[in-house]
Amino acid sequence: MPTLPLRSSCPQPEPHRHRDVAESFGVDTQRYDRARPRYPDALITRIIATSPGRDVLDIGCGTGIEARQFQEAGCTVLGIDPDDRMAEFARGTGVDAETGTFEAWDPAGRTFDAVVAGQAWHWVDPVTGPAKAAQVLRPGGRIAVFGHAFDAPTEVTRALAAAYAQVAPDSPFTRTAAQEKSALETYREMFAAAADGIRRAGGFDEPEQWRFDWEQSYTREQWLDHLPTTGPLTRLAPDQLAAVLDRVGAAIDEIGGGFTMPYTTFAATATLAG
Repeated sequence: MPTLPLRSSCPQPEPHRHRDVAESFGVDTQRYDRARPRYPDALITRIIATSPGRDVLDIGCGTGIEARQFQEAGCTVLGIDPDDRMAEFARGTGVDAETGTFEAWDPAGRTFDAVVAGQAWHWVDPVTGPAKAAQVLRPGGRIAVFGHAFDAPTEVTRALAAAYAQVAPDSPFTRTAAQEKSALETYREMFAAAADGIRRAGGFDEPEQWRFDWEQSYTREQWLDHLPTTGPLTRLAPDQLAAVLDRVGAAIDEIGGGFTMPYTTFAATATLAG
């Protein structure tokens, strides 16, 4: 689920209907792969340990960040992504990846021990997705959808919101930091909803929610490298993006040139009943 650091003050369609956003992340695949954080090793290990085998289907695999982590842990991984630029990059890193949406994808009789989605499940139809996952899982197989919640320092968040509002005042993503829920609150609700979707799909044991807390330090350059990979910023014109990064960079300079980000990785997960 690519992070949306600015959220709309107006009612919006469900995220999976935002295909323009969902398919905008391949604009700079090298930056995306370089700047996006990995997932906690404890999460990867727990998914594998609680699955019946090591064949993994990665929904919305992007450039292959989590797919490579599963490969490093001894899994065979097939990735699917709607953006061929992303899938092509993933293939270039050694990940077997196909292009398409999960809803329309043809499994061709293939089944898996785990179906996973990192930072991507909210782009999948909340009704069709869990039901299709149940169809391609082997008995006792696990679905695990997960993503990162994080809140940058207040000064940095406010600078981002102000700069974005200035360059894209009509964007549905424009909103001041004061109006925002914390990312922790937003993602907790999001993954509770994902668990409920799995529950309503039927065929799964009672879903669980997992949480992993960790930290990552960023220099000014590293955070400015990360920001253009987030939803609203992927679609800005070069001059608009430069203006946003200049203002955020100045805010980081004012707090010492870097910061340590507290991350929380949430997961909604369940095993196929029977």
